[in-house]
Amino acid sequence: MSRAQLLLVEDDREAQGALARALERAGYDVRTAADTRAALLCLDDLPSGGPDVAVVDVVLDDDDRGGLRVLEALRARSADAPVVIVTAFADVDKVKTALNLGASHLIEKPFRAAELLRVLERLMTSRPTRAETVKRTFARAGLTPRETEIALLALKGLSSPEIAQVLSMSDKTVRQHLSRVYEKHGVSGRGELVHLLLPI
Repeated sequence: MSRAQLLLVEDDREAQGALARALERAGYDVRTAADTRAALLCLDDLPSGGPDVAVVDVVLDDDDRGGLRVLEALRARSADAPVVIVTAFADVDKVKTALNLGASHLIEKPFRAAELLRVLERLMTSRPTRAETVKRTFARAGLTPRETEIALLALKGLSSPEIAQVLSMSDKTVRQHLSRVYEKHGVSGRGELVHLLLPI
């Protein structure tokens, strides 16, 4: 079985090294970055779905919101990869932003590697199903219940006329709803939507 790929973003080199070694021993394939730019470049090098899990420090060098930018970039790639946000102090504004961006857990410094490993184990064993992930992505995009219903049928492979028949509506109405679905996700059609939601 392949090892889960973990992105560790930590600007303290000593802490980064110690955590990376502990995570590697625990069975993770660890990629590290020490600042915002390096983390974003690391994401570009990863497959389209991004890492399986990430641990990201909020403050990176002089960028006190660098970790939040990394989290935003991660979420643009993967709706369901667990992300643990690390902070040296509880900043309510940053915590709220991190949670709104989809952080899975917040851990305050100082902490022991064993504590982080327990958090990661819990997150990795309670990952949402693909269906839950898709529905959550639809909700974040602001889809209406009808748009969600039509989008789910489209993802199952039904054509617009088939969806129209199932839902007792006109083909034209279905196509209008699908256009709004694609627009809200920033894609041009069904193929791009599938790739966005179900990356290979």
